[in-house]
Amino acid sequence: MERHRRPTITEQARRAQLISVTIELVAARGYAGCSLQRIAEAAGVTKGAVIYHFESKNAVIGAAYDEVVGALARRVHSALHDASGPADAVDAYVESTIGYMAANPAHVRMLVEALSPANEAGIADHPGSAARWQALAELITAALEAGEYRPETDAKTLAIILNGAIDAVVAQTLADPGYDLAGSTAYVLDMLHRTALPPTPR
Repeated sequence: MERHRRPTITEQARRAQLISVTIELVAARGYAGCSLQRIAEAAGVTKGAVIYHFESKNAVIGAAYDEVVGALARRVHSALHDASGPADAVDAYVESTIGYMAANPAHVRMLVEALSPANEAGIADHPGSAARWQALAELITAALEAGEYRPETDAKTLAIILNGAIDAVVAQTLADPGYDLAGSTAYVLDMLHRTALPPTPR
């Protein structure tokens, strides 16, 4: 496809279909089990039609990764918009992130496979990236400035710990499909509240 013109509605729809198919293929077969030919077969098109939109396997993997991250971000942003205050916004971040992963298990596998160094998918992001905790640290800082969290709370450390806890419970679903991911939210929030909220006056 020519890179300097706006895709037609039909081309946009085909591209979206190929991305959706890729997410499902990676979820079912892993990065190694996904190829341009298999994407084409699953979409009911020729391999050439896939290459028209994506020049390589990693190009479509990257687009699928961006789609998943974008959908997760929209879910979180919507939850933050509805939060009643700074501390509630931190709760909303945790709840919406885990809730999204629980509702979209194929997206969990897509993220894990795309970010695995062993797969060489070419994704610039990585689990230890500062971008993973910065937004949450800013929410925690807002709760601190509002006096809703204990003044000794370290925003960066708490953000890293919370994201680590979220990653851990999400990863558990890959090893144990029966694990109650949605139910784990209450435990992560309890850890947060015990760590950051001021003691309740007696």
